Order: sequence, then C-alpha cells, then structure tokens
Amino acid sequence: MIEFINVSYIHPTGVKALDDVTIQFRQGEVVAIVGANGAGKTTLVKHMNGLLKPTKGTVKVFGYDTTQQTVASLSRRVGIVFQNADHQLFSDTVEHEVEFGLRNFGFSEDVVKQRVEWALTFFGLKEYANTSPMMLSGGEKKRLCLAAVLAWDPDVLVLDEPTVGQDLLHKEKLEQIIRLLLTQGKTVILVSHDIEFLWPMQPRTVVMNRGKIVADGPASEVFTDDSILSSSRLIKPQLVELSQRLKLDSREVFDNIFTAKRWILSRVRCS
Repeated sequence: MIEFINVSYIHPTGVKALDDVTIQFRQGEVVAIVGANGAGKTTLVKHMNGLLKPTKGTVKVFGYDTTQQTVASLSRRVGIVFQNADHQLFSDTVEHEVEFGLRNFGFSEDVVKQRVEWALTFFGLKEYANTSPMMLSGGEKKRLCLAAVLAWDPDVLVLDEPTVGQDLLHKEKLEQIIRLLLTQGKTVILVSHDIEFLWPMQPRTVVMNRGKIVADGPASEVFTDDSILSSSRLIKPQLVELSQRLKLDSREVFDNIFTAKRWILSRVRCS
C-alpha cells in the first residue's frame, strides 16, 4: 500500500531527516510511529502524500511513485491531519472547511451535504457550522481537521499527535473511530508521544531515532524492551511499569495487560 525503499531526505538546511529508510505499511493495520522530537516521524509521513519528495530512494503509494504524482491525487487516498491545526485550516466557516475537500475531489452535491452533516454531528461541531475555524479552541480545531479529512473517506488516515488538546471523552471517541476504520479495511498511522493512548490498541509500533527506523514490531514487544526505550528516549506505559514491578515483588500478575479495566479484572481473579 505504502512503501519506502532506501529513502533518505535532506532538508534545504542540509540536515538529514531520513536516513536510508525501508518500510512497508499494509492495508487494514494500525501503526504507531514513535520517537523523540527530531527523530524524523513527521518528515516520514509527509512523504506519504507527496508533500515531500525523497532526496534519495523511492516512495510508492498504491504502486505509484510519488515523484510522478501530484499532492492532490495522493491526498485523495492518503489523508493527513497534522499536529498544528492552524496550518491546515483556511476556510471562512467550519462548514465550508469540511465541504472544501469533498468539492475539490468532485463529490456530488447530495453526498457533500450528507457527509458534512455526519462529520459536524459526529465530532460535536454542528453548533459551530457558521463560525470561523479561527474562533475554535485548540481541541476543536483538531477535531475539525479530522472531520474534514474523514469526510472524503481516504484509504489511509495519518494522524500527527492527534490527542494533543483533547480531553478523555474525545480521546475515547478517537479510539472508536480508529477501530471502526480498521473494520472497514482502512490503514491508520499514528505519530504520537501519547504512549498511554497507543498502548490499549496494541498497534504495530515503529520506533525512529535520528532519521532511522530502529525497531518495528508489536507494541507488546517494543514497549517492554528496555534497550529500545532507553536509546530512543521513550517511556513505558504505566501498566507495563506496574506489572513489571509487581513481578519483581513476586506477586502474580497477568502478562500483556492492555487496559486499566483488564488489569483491575485480573487482580480480582487473583484474589
């Protein structure tokens, strides 16, 4: 679906942001891309819809070399919601913001109305339909960006720090959306420092450090590997830390505890 083949990218400033990256992203999977600031995560995903072109190597999206495709054609299938919503919003009203992508991609008027109605209602933005996006809070702006992208139903959804500025309720709704998209065969790629949000979904986890991919595997393996976490300046999920401490205390705990609810239930069973 999306393939990087020996990709390197050097910024105009001369800084190498990607260093000989080879990786594939497959249909119907959720992938977390993690790493310290400056590891190359955002640079990597900007190659997925052609916003950046590789200095060296090849990026293929659905079999097409991105250097031979326009950003518009790639964006129809790969929707990206970036960390800073202010860089992505430009319409005069919230409603027009959601409409823009749909009209740009040639959807019929009936479909545009239906999808705008769904998106604004689902993300709790309907009351702001005629409001300028710039008048929204930071969290509302993030939800608007997500609503606008999901409205045109891309095959791949890329979210860059999606939980920043979101309360628990909207984090839970985001997780529901991700799980729903997976049932539809979509691919979801998450760039995030929010380990506690990622852990319950148990995504395939890609760790980046200084422009290189240093780990790629199940979350249950990556987030319990002390050497990977230390070298990449990542922290363990709280439940992993807790379960490991309990093991050291010789108390019975269950391996692969993914959520707080499951952990509590596991302790009840042990008692």
